[in-house]
Amino acid sequence: MAIRISNISLELDDDLDVLENKVCKKLNISKENINKLTIIKKSIDARKKNNIKFNYCVDIFCDKEKKVLSKIHDKDVKFEEIKEVEPLKAGIQELKTRPVVIGFGPAGIFAALILARQGYKPVVYERGEDVDTRTKTVEKFWNTGELNLESNVQFGEGGAGTFSDGKLTTRIKDHRCAFVLDELIKAGAPAEIKYESKAHVGTDLLKGVVKKIREEIKSLGGEVNFNSKLDKIVYEDGNLKSIIVNGNEKLCTALVLAIGHSSRDTYEMLFAEKVSMEAKAFAIGVRIEHPQELINISQYGDNHKHPKLQAADYRLTYQSEKLKRGVYSFCMCPGGAVVSAASEEGRLVSNGMSYHARDLENANSALVVTVSPEDFEGDSALRGMEFQRYYEGLAFKLGGGNYRAPVQLVGDFMKDRPSSKLGKVTPSYTGGYEFKELKNCLPEYVIEALKEGIMNFDNKIKGYGSEDAVLTGIETRTSAPVRIHRDKNLESENVCGLYPAGEGAGFAGGIISAAVDGIRVAEQIIEKFSLPK
Repeated sequence: MAIRISNISLELDDDLDVLENKVCKKLNISKENINKLTIIKKSIDARKKNNIKFNYCVDIFCDKEKKVLSKIHDKDVKFEEIKEVEPLKAGIQELKTRPVVIGFGPAGIFAALILARQGYKPVVYERGEDVDTRTKTVEKFWNTGELNLESNVQFGEGGAGTFSDGKLTTRIKDHRCAFVLDELIKAGAPAEIKYESKAHVGTDLLKGVVKKIREEIKSLGGEVNFNSKLDKIVYEDGNLKSIIVNGNEKLCTALVLAIGHSSRDTYEMLFAEKVSMEAKAFAIGVRIEHPQELINISQYGDNHKHPKLQAADYRLTYQSEKLKRGVYSFCMCPGGAVVSAASEEGRLVSNGMSYHARDLENANSALVVTVSPEDFEGDSALRGMEFQRYYEGLAFKLGGGNYRAPVQLVGDFMKDRPSSKLGKVTPSYTGGYEFKELKNCLPEYVIEALKEGIMNFDNKIKGYGSEDAVLTGIETRTSAPVRIHRDKNLESENVCGLYPAGEGAGFAGGIISAAVDGIRVAEQIIEKFSLPK
């Protein structure tokens, strides 16, 4: 049992000794009575710009906790039961082959880690390169436009999140979230990700973290194979029999399919093999860039340069009554850059990225509009994917080829005119850009919704709709365009032994939720199958 205390406020210039003093005063105990103080959550309360505070939630372990709490009548103080997680028990069904994990993003990494720790010695196949080689390949693409179709911003060790901001926020409530954070910290992520309300790692630190977890998997008897692409699955009478990787058939009876949201050729293979799936909603739009200082001033006022306040972020939502669509910011990257994130020839995709320091000049975010299967042509489960491809192709052509992006200033976008020169914001897009009208690479309803959203958001963040802000086309990979059906045991509905997992399967949206889903799938395999011989 712990005593949990919420809503403890500290001034910007207070040190952590003040936190302990406030805890003691609230509980009417001395510091000597505290055996352990753990910060559970730290957030910034910036509702009053002239009086910004840090808000803490902490757990206290002390002697005679019940006696201490019996004297306190405060809604912010309560007992918090620390639940022990039941150990996994291996199943009894024979596992004729070592379990296989396809993809080494968050879902695949954590599925493999759990399987390895339980003695199942998983075999991982990742179509892309190891993170160090992949980084060089991606940088070459950004500099030259030479795209590697198998190893890029979307594919390779660490998944798509490796070249992003490394955000660790999630809305899911699952005890495995804390486990994921603990493992990331053990592998080299900063300790504060455990309690920061908007925690992130940053692409620079994330690379070292995934390498360390990979080495642990290998040390436990697992295998991690790069440049290894799943070509096909083979099943008979609804039971998985084998897989084909790089043209070679391998027996397989338990497969974690953690392919990520951009493995379109894999979706096509699964669809051809009649694996049950459906089209799902996602969102498309643009990247918007402002000076980071503008966002800092808007969020923090006169305190925006205070050393304890990091680059400010934002999260904005708007519902268009006229268009019946949501408009929202997504994957906001303070002090970051817009990057070229293509994974197919002749199709252009943008994304956002930040390093851990978040100290670059611009703030950027996806600004996207919801689209649903009703917007897609045809009735195929892959029609959302083809919708993405169509508009990415238009953006590629509009940018002039070689993965240069179409760019338009917000003022010109709102007035339906092409831009001819930059203002105060220089686009950070890594592949170069051309001034173009973005209405030529997005659906009309998306353009109209974006305009409504920008006007609304300008009322919330002064300067959001400034003439000089930059829009970069286009953002399409907000989430998977399909959902691969699975049953209550997390297996494919029609292929026993196939376990779709993470973002690519349509069951997660970010690093933490994908990792948690990978863990859940691994647990199902462990509880069903005995250790492989």
